[in-house]
Amino acid sequence: MSTRVASPEMRRVTVTLPEDLLNRLDVAVPRRERSAFIARAIEEQLAIEGQVAAIEEAAGCWSDEAHPDMKTEEDIDRWLAELRRPWNERFTALGLSEPAAEAGEE
Repeated sequence: MSTRVASPEMRRVTVTLPEDLLNRLDVAVPRRERSAFIARAIEEQLAIEGQVAAIEEAAGCWSDEAHPDMKTEEDIDRWLAELRRPWNERFTALGLSEPAAEAGEE
């Protein structure tokens, strides 16, 4: 049973795809689900592109001189432990195991 949900305004577009890619799409996605599949794929790729742009923009922002408290792995571990402390205390108070312990961290 298919229930239609109100969606944003839609527009039809024409795209050209390599034949092999179209064949794979034919096998993997039923015809009536293609638009939604392609829209999700575009959304995911645009999100990745946005993340890459943000990483590239931030490149070079970190300098060791500005963060002398994080020169060694031990310094970073100490910083992470302090960052996670309230979270771990809350888990303990709730009677749950700490996330760091479950992940195999020290």
